[in-house]
Amino acid sequence: MVRPGIVFLLVLSFGLLHHGSGRPSRTRKAEPTRQTADEDDVKTQIAKLWLEVNSLKEMQALQTVCLRGIKAHKKCYLAVEELKHYHEANEDCIAQGGTLATPRDLNENNDLRDYAQRTSPGSKDFWIGVTDIVKEGQYVDVNSMPITYFNWDRSKKQPTGGKRESCVTLSLASQGKWHDEVCRSLKKYICEYLIP
Repeated sequence: MVRPGIVFLLVLSFGLLHHGSGRPSRTRKAEPTRQTADEDDVKTQIAKLWLEVNSLKEMQALQTVCLRGIKAHKKCYLAVEELKHYHEANEDCIAQGGTLATPRDLNENNDLRDYAQRTSPGSKDFWIGVTDIVKEGQYVDVNSMPITYFNWDRSKKQPTGGKRESCVTLSLASQGKWHDEVCRSLKKYICEYLIP
């Protein structure tokens, strides 16, 4: 919700800008140089106010996501029940202002596992933001940054996929261990949003 004070300032600023751009008054001489500087100042103030309004909208949207999901590790996580291919899941997270969740350590991985189990009991696995699509065996996150934490399911000899299985899931059946899967498989997924 936009704060009423900000709306008032925007209306007032617009009114001043509109009034200042009219014809000069008959009672005083026009000062075109000063008037232009004043207009530029008002325009700058309006631009700053719009940035603040947009920032408030983003924070409100993020708070809504956090209320539906969980907060942990300076991030909000939101599990999505809809089944999608890896790339569709990633695009959906981006469209919502986040990315596919990428656990950076054991604590984050365990929190994601616990959250997914609570949110979607009976589900098998969820897409996370880890892949080796570009170069086989070189795992990166959705921003193409190298991954330094791994939680492979070694009991199932993961990763096993070779070039065919290039996208990673967090497996609830394997207590949060990772499996590489065919990216075109339909899975649920978890998005993450950084908290400013």
